[in-house]
Order: sequence, then structure tokens, then C-alpha cells
Amino acid sequence: MYQKILVPVDGSDTATRGLEEAIRLAAGSQSTIRLVHIVNPIALAVAYGGSPTLSDDYVAGLHAEGKTVLQQAEALVRQAGLRSESVLLETLNDNTGELLIQQATQSSADLIAMGTHGRRGLGRLVLGSTTEYILRHSNVPMLLVRFQSKG
Repeated sequence: MYQKILVPVDGSDTATRGLEEAIRLAAGSQSTIRLVHIVNPIALAVAYGGSPTLSDDYVAGLHAEGKTVLQQAEALVRQAGLRSESVLLETLNDNTGELLIQQATQSSADLIAMGTHGRRGLGRLVLGSTTEYILRHSNVPMLLVRFQSKG
């Protein structure tokens, strides 16, 4: 069984599906789930059509949102009777995949579990490239959970 599972979380339904699958895999074991949230102010501003102007308030808001995302994910892990660790990182580069691989290595994770949007085109370039990068560069096994909307 997996002892250390790394799960990137961003507050989306997709990331939550990845976390739920990690919890199912770890259920009844002594596994630890390492939750990672990465704040990337420039990528978010550009992805949503904004200007990459980074005010202190904007960045502080992203950090506060990241802490909330981690707290909500921790609550799900605790409800399942499992242990969690949380990490909040910030980057101004397009290196989210590298940071997640570093976290997996540092924590000796034996699985990375993450939701995937299944996007194509421009959406894939902005949000799906992280998953692809990790698949190509990590030595840690991955569980990809495709999000399926209800209805």
C-alpha cells in the first residue's frame, strides 16, 4: 500500500476528485497525504485575461485563498481518519510541475494523485501542461483522476 501520497490541491472540483481518490487508496492504512497548493500570481492573471500587475493585496489574497484551500483539504483527510501535511508554495515562473516533483522527492512520496481537467487547446497550455510535465519527468507513479461533471 502507499505510505505517502502527494496531492496537489487548488480548490477546484477536479483537484477534489484527485484528493478523494487518494483518500480511498489510503483508507484504513497509516498513510500520510501531503497536500500542496502553489500560488502563481502571474499565471492566474494571464489565464483569466488580466494584467500581470502584482499588487501586494493581490498576492496576499492568493496566499489567503491557498491557506483556505489547504484547510478544506486537510478537513477531508481528517474526516477519513488519515494524517496530512500541508505545503503552500509561491512561484512567479512556469515551474509548477518542477515544484510538485521536488515536493514528491522531498517527502519520499510513493504516489502522486491528481485530478485532471482533460482540457485541450489553449486551456491545456495554461492548466494541463503541469500534469503532462509531471508524467514525463517524475519517477514517482501517478494516479490521474479525470473530472466528470454531474449532469
